[in-house]
Amino acid sequence: MKRTASLLAAAALMLGACGPEPTDPKHQVGANPTLPPLHQYLLPPMKVASRGQWGNAKPSVAGGLRIEALAKNFANPRMVYVLPNNDVLVVESDGPKEPIKRPKQIVMNWIESQVHSANKAGNRIILLRDTNGDGMPDLRTVFIDHLVHPFGVVLVGSDLYVANTDALMRFSYHEGETHISDPAVKLTDLPGGPIDHHWTKSLTASPDGSKLYVGVGSNSNITENGMEAEHERAAIWEIDRASGAHRLYATGTRNPSGLMFEPATHKLWAVVNERDELGPDLVPDYLTSIKDGAFYGWPWSYWGQHVDPRVYPQRPDMVKKAIMPDYSLSSHVAPLGIAFAAGLPNYHDGVFVGEHGSWDRAPTNGYKVVYVPFTNGRPSGPAKDVVTGFLRGTTAFGRPVGLAIDKRGGLLIADDLGGTVWRVSAR
Repeated sequence: MKRTASLLAAAALMLGACGPEPTDPKHQVGANPTLPPLHQYLLPPMKVASRGQWGNAKPSVAGGLRIEALAKNFANPRMVYVLPNNDVLVVESDGPKEPIKRPKQIVMNWIESQVHSANKAGNRIILLRDTNGDGMPDLRTVFIDHLVHPFGVVLVGSDLYVANTDALMRFSYHEGETHISDPAVKLTDLPGGPIDHHWTKSLTASPDGSKLYVGVGSNSNITENGMEAEHERAAIWEIDRASGAHRLYATGTRNPSGLMFEPATHKLWAVVNERDELGPDLVPDYLTSIKDGAFYGWPWSYWGQHVDPRVYPQRPDMVKKAIMPDYSLSSHVAPLGIAFAAGLPNYHDGVFVGEHGSWDRAPTNGYKVVYVPFTNGRPSGPAKDVVTGFLRGTTAFGRPVGLAIDKRGGLLIADDLGGTVWRVSAR
């Protein structure tokens, strides 16, 4: 095993050694990111942090804030969701193994595995409850078990929806219960296997509760599995809650996540993980409002109408339709969760973004939670680091994924690598 790992690491270094030097990621944060010339690779450069353990350590926070572990020892926590009674749901999940179709996927899959948790995911939802009012959960139960790679969760009335990787499920919810044993009802199928490259399915509900929105990622980096594998993928679905019927609300979003409605304008926002293998500074991941009927470029173009030459056949007609996102977060930060601010001092009108962190960029990028200020419902300034210290030197102790705001205004962070849910509050 050690010999195999050494050979894979050597292959990655040799195949990915050449290419442009990365620049300061700050040049790519905002509405007008710097976009260098693209560079194609046989294998992209890979910079992988070793896995560490938190022990008694914890992440660092910006001035005026403090952070503590709300709960530890989870099996790959990916999402957090706060119920009306302030119970916290923690989604433990990982993705299915997809078939390998390209030789370099063997190397790339091994490299990526080094920055993920070594623990097998629970594929379930854990409930946390504070029964004595001290602010820390003292009750922990398995709320829903035997799920199929779940990710998104949303409650509408007494209906709790869970987005498995292959279907949107509905459970009957009764406030105060600590376990749901009643069988689920499938509202609609979602694009799943057998490849299921981007398996996570983000989920939110419209402000009036009549529609559900699901982020469905692409089945490849850049269509290497064929266009037939991308049917109704790289898109945001709008699903009628009553009938289960769906339509494509927006398309061209390679891997949309963190879907949420902005509280003042009631517009839908998301973060999107863009494509790889074009260089350390391409392509910027982004935060954007999601416009009904809009096309955001994937696979034929990026950041508006910048053509990706790797896609065949080329589609100038589709490139012409592509619109620019609202806000660049810089390249390869892998944003997966967002939460609109409420309750923390100096963080009132913007959005927090959980950046899972890069695996194919040197130096690494992301591995933190940032805050993007908003004015009148739109980004209005540079992103600010709020929670850092997940990556220390060449060791990753944690990686932030899903975010949520609890009923006391605290920011909750699901840290899948560290197996922890963190809570950020005023000092």
